Amino acid sequence: MEDELLGSGSKKNGFSQFCTRVSQIHQSMLDKWTPYALPRWCFAGFLIICFALRVILLQGWYIITYALGIYHLNLFIAFLTPKIDPAMDFDAEDNGPELPTRANEEFRPFIRRLPEFKFWYSVTKSTIIGLICTFFDCFNIPVFWPILVLYFFTLLCITMKRQIRHMIKYRYLPFTHGKPKYQGHEEATGKVIVSPK
Repeated sequence: MEDELLGSGSKKNGFSQFCTRVSQIHQSMLDKWTPYALPRWCFAGFLIICFALRVILLQGWYIITYALGIYHLNLFIAFLTPKIDPAMDFDAEDNGPELPTRANEEFRPFIRRLPEFKFWYSVTKSTIIGLICTFFDCFNIPVFWPILVLYFFTLLCITMKRQIRHMIKYRYLPFTHGKPKYQGHEEATGKVIVSPK
């Protein structure tokens, strides 16, 4: 009886060690890919093009395409949105949004609700899942696809209009292009002076 319990315990232990090892290998591969943003996004773009070509050439899987498009739109909106929403960040004293309005006030960097790496990872995973779904006929539900396209673009316009209004109202830009970058310069005294590029 004890041998059976020990045998089943070692099987569970071996399986959990295997799962842990696979998880560690997976995380190690993700860590190696983290600094290479352009190749990662090129790969994600390649997957999206493969998915689109498969759907166009086979003339099917429009529901999968619509669901994937809506999911990618939600990810993109989370990528553009600040982690702490200025509309919800109220100061107890004046019940207004607490944002810097003058040059001498504290600088607050833009922190995304969905970081770039997680955005890429979710796009890549969902596109691979969508691509796999196109190999099964049970997901090829017949629909009138022009209505899905029209509904998707209507949703895209409404969502992006709301997001752009939010960006204009609270004066933030979710991209780093055109923003000053600072680097240190050493003087003869050995002190580091920070100046804009």
